[in-house]
Amino acid sequence: MHSTNEARSISAYGPARSTVQGTPLEPEELQRMQAYWHATLFLSAGMIYLRDNPLLREPLKAEHVKRRLLGHWGSDPGMSLTYIHLNRLIKKYDLNVIFLAGPGHGAPALISNVYLEGTYSEIYSDVSEDTDGLQRLFKQFCSPAGSAAIALRRHPVRSTRGASSAIRSRTRTARRSTTPT
Repeated sequence: MHSTNEARSISAYGPARSTVQGTPLEPEELQRMQAYWHATLFLSAGMIYLRDNPLLREPLKAEHVKRRLLGHWGSDPGMSLTYIHLNRLIKKYDLNVIFLAGPGHGAPALISNVYLEGTYSEIYSDVSEDTDGLQRLFKQFCSPAGSAAIALRRHPVRSTRGASSAIRSRTRTARRSTTPT
């Protein structure tokens, strides 16, 4: 049986792994980032599940849900959290960074972040940053004429090299991003 001190020394927050003294993020910054993360998760879930009522202003009905669900929720929270923290580091340290994402089904996470940044609407002007644009974003996700459930060449800030996808968090994008930090 391990002692309490031994268990603490090997935890993610214990002295064995932590190189940060005090609190790594101010409470206000952490709260803003968490609210932003929740927004990306809502958008990710909305892209997968909703075809109508994007802001859930009325009680959810069967006709609001897509008939055929495509896309995977599983990787979205982690990818989005990584993207948000990467943007925070890019802005804090003026980094020139590339965010690589494998050819999986994390498109909702990446699209939700670039939509909130405004980059998606810059490239796809018919997907505006309002309720109508959000409706269009949700409706076109995984539709024949819309975006796919996986990151594709036509998604913003992305390039492909062989079997892996590269989602570029450009310094320009990160600096003007609305990601709270």
